[in-house]
Amino acid sequence: MRYFFEISYNGKQYHGWQSQANAVGVQAVVEEVFEKLFRKKIDIVGSGRTDTGVHCVRQYFHADFDHELDYPITLQKLNSFLPKTIAINSIHKVKPDAHARYSATERAYEYRITKVKNPFYQDYAYHFFKEVNVKTMNEAAALLLGEHDFQCFSKVKTDVNHFICDLKKARWNQKGDLLVFTIAANRFLRGMVRAIVGSLLDVGTGKTSIMDFQRIIKSKDRKKAGMNVPPDGLYLVDVKYPKSIFLD
Repeated sequence: MRYFFEISYNGKQYHGWQSQANAVGVQAVVEEVFEKLFRKKIDIVGSGRTDTGVHCVRQYFHADFDHELDYPITLQKLNSFLPKTIAINSIHKVKPDAHARYSATERAYEYRITKVKNPFYQDYAYHFFKEVNVKTMNEAAALLLGEHDFQCFSKVKTDVNHFICDLKKARWNQKGDLLVFTIAANRFLRGMVRAIVGSLLDVGTGKTSIMDFQRIIKSKDRKKAGMNVPPDGLYLVDVKYPKSIFLD
């Protein structure tokens, strides 16, 4: 029987989601707790990677079991074993062929910026002190919508077969004293969101014109795009799936 687990985590002390040989990823921490609780090794498969230091509001992973899970008891035990920086929020039984990564239809991220130095945002938002034109940044962000080749915003060394992504949303909004960029797509490339944010900040400060931003997209050249902003302000906020894969 296959189950989806909804997870949240504070990414500050982790080297992203995926297990690595010489660094601690969220996946390895969760798998260790699963092994303690169920007394056997259980492999988990996440909906995708996150980079070192990136936070997560909502992500999913799947795992297979040979017995029915009691949701309240399993949740309580998992969260009692997991560190304070990681929480399992819900469990859902799914179809046997449902896949946390490949069944996902959309992923959404937020990037949070603070314009003033605030100790409570340390490690949780990017302090960007320059003035920006939000209207111009949204004009540029609108050019990203739809299906495009986003190679110019991808890390150079990556194992993907293509760089085509279908962007559903890309917009800046003021939320209290935070400037928040929300972006949603069917898939994302490694480093893509942070490179897009860096490039849009160049537009907002007047360093890059909207016409130049268009040229950057068409160039497919990472060197022409803006800097990778720090991971502190990046949050994976949602992953969507077809309702038909859920059995409860």
